[in-house]
Amino acid sequence: MSFLNHPSLLRRTLLADAVTCAIMGVVLAGASGPVATMTGLPQALILWVGIVLLPIAGYNAFIGSRAETPIWAVWLLILGNAGWVIASVALLLVLDSLTPIGIAFVAVQAAGVLILTELEIIGVRRLSRQSGIAAA
Repeated sequence: MSFLNHPSLLRRTLLADAVTCAIMGVVLAGASGPVATMTGLPQALILWVGIVLLPIAGYNAFIGSRAETPIWAVWLLILGNAGWVIASVALLLVLDSLTPIGIAFVAVQAAGVLILTELEIIGVRRLSRQSGIAAA
């Protein structure tokens, strides 16, 4: 059985999303100064992004740990992730203070979020087909 066909793809992806949000949140909130120096991103932005990621991690863990995953809640997460990727690309386009490490940091985390989002879309569509609900 391939990874993409695994019955717990959505649950595992949601929990992976939760773990990565929690780790990034702690690192960004706890080390916003050094991260800002290395990346060229504004320190206040890094701090607040880190703080915001912590409740998002809790949300992801909550919906990923439900016996029945609420499809609407996953779509809300998917929309948020899409917004995150768009905001990341916008940062790359508008910030001229980014260091090479900063460019790589923003690009790699955006790519990671994009991959998680695609896996969540695959998982929620599969779940929707199984339950007979339109997945959009």
